[in-house]
Amino acid sequence: MDIDTLSQLHFIFQEMQKKPDLKSALDSLFLSMRSSFVFDNVAVYLEDPQDKSLDVIYARAMGRGKTAEADAAWGEAIAAEVIKTNRLIMREPGQPIKGMDRISQTYLLGIPLRINSKVRGTLLFVRFGGPAYSELHIHLASLQAFWSASLIEKKELQDARAELDSVQRQMRLQDDFVSTISHELRTPLGFIKGYSTSLLRPDTTWDEETQKEFLTIIDEEADRLTRLIEDMLESARLQSKTLQFKFAPIRLDALIRDVATRVNTHHPDLKIEYHLETLPSVHGDGVRLSQVFENLFSNAIKYAPNSKITISTKALEKSVLVSFSDQGEGIPEDFLPFLFERFYRVPGERTVTGTGLGLYICKQIIMAHHGKIWVESELDVGTTFYIELPADPTP
Repeated sequence: MDIDTLSQLHFIFQEMQKKPDLKSALDSLFLSMRSSFVFDNVAVYLEDPQDKSLDVIYARAMGRGKTAEADAAWGEAIAAEVIKTNRLIMREPGQPIKGMDRISQTYLLGIPLRINSKVRGTLLFVRFGGPAYSELHIHLASLQAFWSASLIEKKELQDARAELDSVQRQMRLQDDFVSTISHELRTPLGFIKGYSTSLLRPDTTWDEETQKEFLTIIDEEADRLTRLIEDMLESARLQSKTLQFKFAPIRLDALIRDVATRVNTHHPDLKIEYHLETLPSVHGDGVRLSQVFENLFSNAIKYAPNSKITISTKALEKSVLVSFSDQGEGIPEDFLPFLFERFYRVPGERTVTGTGLGLYICKQIIMAHHGKIWVESELDVGTTFYIELPADPTP
């Protein structure tokens, strides 16, 4: 190859490496190479390491004729043979018949993809009506196969690193959870033990008002302990998909008002503003959906104290949308993607009690209703949670 060709190939390689994902990198590679190496269609096959089936991870039609998807289907036999024999394979049509459509004259070229030192795939090129692949064409095709394999290796390495980061983050969250839950369990147990021991002291007589105060504290801490245990159990059931749901038509606007009324009973100073439309019913579990809104109220009370809470509902074409807003400090953008992970707590919030299970439970419940939940937040402005649920299709 001359200097100009080598410079062009180097430029193609550099541009390919800049692309953010595998598909755009392969697009860049094949589109750029097509000026030197003509082909109509291209497909990349990878062999599944478990069942040895072939998956088409990339297919593109660049010339006239069949679609890339169709070529991928009938090119599978060649791709499998390339992987099995670990060698380049060419298939050319027989002697063309006068008047035969060029689409019927198929020239195939399959090159092994060596990924992490093993042949795990095939790069397949298709030409309709020729010309036959020359020695230079085979060299250029082999170079594209080498680059394609390196791109796949790069993606697999990135995926493995992301998975490792996720596992390590989960392990850290679980370690934090064990520490947090130990404290969360000890605190109510300490109150219960302390006040019950005081009431049982034989050397002290407590007046009725003091006894009532002690018993009230014991009752409240027992409720707190019960909620903690229920959260842990429900989190485990949700993760294992064993939590039972009882679905029925529900008026979501009425359910929200009921939950808000109960919350206001315990927090009479809490300001709640409503913008509730008349909504179509949803097919849901009223107990579980109430739990979602109770969790959102609890979060707002803990993390945005003294803030007004605004609840809005809106009927969409085939769903209902609920927004739940506070006017607290807001959550930094970097932390938002992790809010619904199990055990996750926003860094810097350690002074606020919590297990990191509440929002995880909310998301799992909403997903069980075939809905969506997401969050938007702005520092020094506030946080809004959105819930979208499908409307009940039955009249």
